[in-house]
Amino acid sequence: MGTIAELAPGANLAALRKARGMSQTQLASRASVSVSLLSKIEVGDRALTPAVAAALGKPMGLSMAEVLGRASVSQGDERRLAELRSAIRDYDLPGCREVHEAGMVAALETVRRHRDAAEVDRLLALLPKLLRSATTYAHAANTADAWMALSEVYSSVYWLAARHRWMDMAELAVTRQRWAVEQKPNALGVAIAARDRAGAYLNGGDFEGGLTIVDRAIAQAQAGLSGQDRAFAVGVLNLRGMTLAGRLNDKEEGKREAERHIASACEAAEWFDSRDRHRHNMIFGPRNTTTHVLATRLDLGRPHEALTVAENLDTALAGLPATRVGPARMNLARAQLDVGDRDGALESLGAAWDAAPQMARIHPMAREVFRVLSSLHRRSKPELLRLSRLSGISL
Repeated sequence: MGTIAELAPGANLAALRKARGMSQTQLASRASVSVSLLSKIEVGDRALTPAVAAALGKPMGLSMAEVLGRASVSQGDERRLAELRSAIRDYDLPGCREVHEAGMVAALETVRRHRDAAEVDRLLALLPKLLRSATTYAHAANTADAWMALSEVYSSVYWLAARHRWMDMAELAVTRQRWAVEQKPNALGVAIAARDRAGAYLNGGDFEGGLTIVDRAIAQAQAGLSGQDRAFAVGVLNLRGMTLAGRLNDKEEGKREAERHIASACEAAEWFDSRDRHRHNMIFGPRNTTTHVLATRLDLGRPHEALTVAENLDTALAGLPATRVGPARMNLARAQLDVGDRDGALESLGAAWDAAPQMARIHPMAREVFRVLSSLHRRSKPELLRLSRLSGISL
């Protein structure tokens, strides 16, 4: 897939501010952010974090995702994107051709493999046709498993859209996902749909709203499930909850909420010994919990605590797919950058690119950490040159 290179988040922020005729002082004042921090972000001395992006977006009438920058696709993939939008519109219009269960199971497994490998190009190629097939299959079979299959496809549509910051599609996908799973209610599917819906709040910068969705869904899962199913559902919701909490503007409240979700996730992870479970494109267990705790400590402004969590990161990442390895390495790079370890940050960022190159190319933090590293390094290094070519961001 030819994803068109966009401005890195900090540079995109500067362009958005200037387009609105706002000075740094005006924007910083309205967002309750220091002028010094805003200036450092725009010139590339500090990374633009998701929480700060959300705060700066509000005075400009923009969501966090819009400030971080929407990723575009090449002209050749615009047709596939249009086909996917059309399939989403036709959510209640099944086709005439019969869809067999075996074919649907095989197609879902193919999507899981591509999603785990962060192969966004192959996902975009598969999803338009698969969404139509899953719609037809669900309406014809009308079983809980068939509707869950359709819900799972919508979850992958959300995942693809959220990675690119296509928020109109992401928000519609989670609405359709919830609708599908409600046709033949399935408590685990309802929990997963709530987790993705809370993700749309996360992407939009409404962290409080997302936490409300998560807490309500946890209560429902605790009442409607038992055993490992309950632990899995509560656990994946806790992972989303700690991420949302870490980005709250009030860091004291954020810490309290984050610790609550971290403790609950660790308790749920005890059901799964050392091996994470993979169900319906969700991953939960002690290893994925570690990657989320790392990110949350970082979002709370505690990079040293994040680095402590990362001391056994290689062990935690063993067996996890590229969709988790890549972001964990990006977060490690961000933590190292925050404590002044530029060489370590560059090494970790390179590892993130090696693990999930297509994801890194469109991930706002991968692009932002590279922008700051390239600004801070006064001499070009071979790894900087390599990442410049891969990212499309000039040195």
